[in-house]
Amino acid sequence: MLINKKKYMLSTKEKEKIMDKFGFHKEDTGSSPVQVALLTEKIKKLTEHLKDHPKDNHSRRGLLKMVAKRKKLLDFLKREKPDAFEDIKEKLELRG
Repeated sequence: MLINKKKYMLSTKEKEKIMDKFGFHKEDTGSSPVQVALLTEKIKKLTEHLKDHPKDNHSRRGLLKMVAKRKKLLDFLKREKPDAFEDIKEKLELRG
């Protein structure tokens, strides 16, 4: 069975839109808010994939790794830049 992976992946345009919204400047790809926003979108897409394919344990492991990485980045933001943390939490509608 062939899976349409593009349906579950972020396109370049989607990534650029996220970087424009959360980045500090036009070509900001590595700041913590941008990374958190990109990971959040990837997590949403992968969650949809796992709803359709519940036995895909390889993707589930990748999802768990992404969630852990996002948690570490959010902890860093909360500790180092509380204003940015509150802003991104509100924009992305994240708990905690």
